[in-house]
Amino acid sequence: MSKTKTIIEYRSYELPPEFPVLMLTGEDWHISDIPSGKLHFHNCLELGICHTQSGWMEFDGQRVDFHEGDVTVISRNIPHTTCSAPGCASLWSYLYLAPEDFLRGFFGDAAPEARTYREMLENSRFILHGSEYPAIREVMLQILGEMKAKATNYQFSVAGLTLSLMMQLMRVYQNSKHASASSSGAKADMAQNALVIAPALDYIRDNYMQNFPVDLLADLCHLSPTHFRRVFHEIMEMSPLDYLNRTRILQSCSMLRMTEDSILSVSERVGFRSISSYNRHFLTFIGLTPTEWRKKVAPAQKASILRYNGWMKAETPGS
Repeated sequence: MSKTKTIIEYRSYELPPEFPVLMLTGEDWHISDIPSGKLHFHNCLELGICHTQSGWMEFDGQRVDFHEGDVTVISRNIPHTTCSAPGCASLWSYLYLAPEDFLRGFFGDAAPEARTYREMLENSRFILHGSEYPAIREVMLQILGEMKAKATNYQFSVAGLTLSLMMQLMRVYQNSKHASASSSGAKADMAQNALVIAPALDYIRDNYMQNFPVDLLADLCHLSPTHFRRVFHEIMEMSPLDYLNRTRILQSCSMLRMTEDSILSVSERVGFRSISSYNRHFLTFIGLTPTEWRKKVAPAQKASILRYNGWMKAETPGS
């Protein structure tokens, strides 16, 4: 009997370069008790805190319970999903951040435990119970408080608190490495594959407007081109080239909505060699032509660009 294929979504948040931290909080972030049926992963570190109720998170086909007061730490490119317990709608707040940019200078190559820090940023999937880690819970709440109040120089306060949080999380990560060393060996599962192709995803994110061979992406992941294409398709359900073109199209959507640049100019800026190729791929991924899409979103011209990247409110059943 064939096994149902897991659906995985890639949710990208564009963080402001001068202050790469995004907070998602409020009544929009009640998590449903109906499983979504799919996993997702992000382009940045996700920190969450459960304010009410309980439920479970799924990693690698395994479910781990969470409760009120727990803090979650999910590295970028780690597939996961969250579901509340039956009859509940747990309330959450999230922080999405790029610590490698945000805390640049504190964890350079020469810094103590720099390697551990980098490993932690790429390999964390923690549910930290508030009763066991009250200091981490408190720092998380302080960061959220600063982000909400936006008092004078709050960015400096958030940076300091985040540095403290990262130091505490490093200790948790070090302990978890020792504890997992004797667990059942490495599994070639979907989450591991997501980590394997992470360098390619990062390169596409930063260089989508350039033209480069797929073999370059394979080299970045230390895989043969054939193996890279197979692994990439397994996790993304599309080829590397289709993913690159989809990234270009999504980036062009922001430009079409936020600028008055011509469609030809936008297509060239995101890396397409011809307007016909751009129009064809836009129709494939969006279902409309660039002109039709631009007219459709015209009333939302002043909306935040972030709304068209990652999720800005909790997923609802059936969405």
